[in-house]
Amino acid sequence: MKLKQHVFLTGFMGSGKTTAGKTLAPLLKTRFIDLDEYIEKKSKRSIPEIFEEEGEAKFREIETACLNELLKFKDPHVFSLGGGTVCFNANLEAIKKNGALIYIELPVPALVTRISESKDTRPLLKNLSPEDLSTHISEILSEREKFYKQAHITVNGLNLTPQLIQQKLIGFQQEHTP
Repeated sequence: MKLKQHVFLTGFMGSGKTTAGKTLAPLLKTRFIDLDEYIEKKSKRSIPEIFEEEGEAKFREIETACLNELLKFKDPHVFSLGGGTVCFNANLEAIKKNGALIYIELPVPALVTRISESKDTRPLLKNLSPEDLSTHISEILSEREKFYKQAHITVNGLNLTPQLIQQKLIGFQQEHTP
């Protein structure tokens, strides 16, 4: 499959965007970039450090600026986005205008299982007790889902394979090629 435009992977933290992107890019014969890693390299700080030192609003500014840099890449890439990227500023519109947006959807119990192992590195969940984690994930997900659901393609993240995403992309490109 010849990639004609960027591919953006969105979904809640822990949904598998980075893992899927790393395996999808070689399949599509292109390069992969994780937006969070790009932000960390560019700012020479970790995401948790940015949140702690400057707060979420400043982080979202940095995130949008970095996203806008990536959107200028001429060759199509596969990008994994941060869990909130599509929910802030005009990011959703810019992403959809510049490529295919894929939402990796997972139910709350699966997200809780995945996230509980790494919650200390996730600024929005860092200080939550295990009991509060599920409630908090449900609340954030319900706020963000209206953005996620605007993706061009939605895939179930439970048994996700790069081949499944590739099939969905082929269908999407065929529908949207004049």
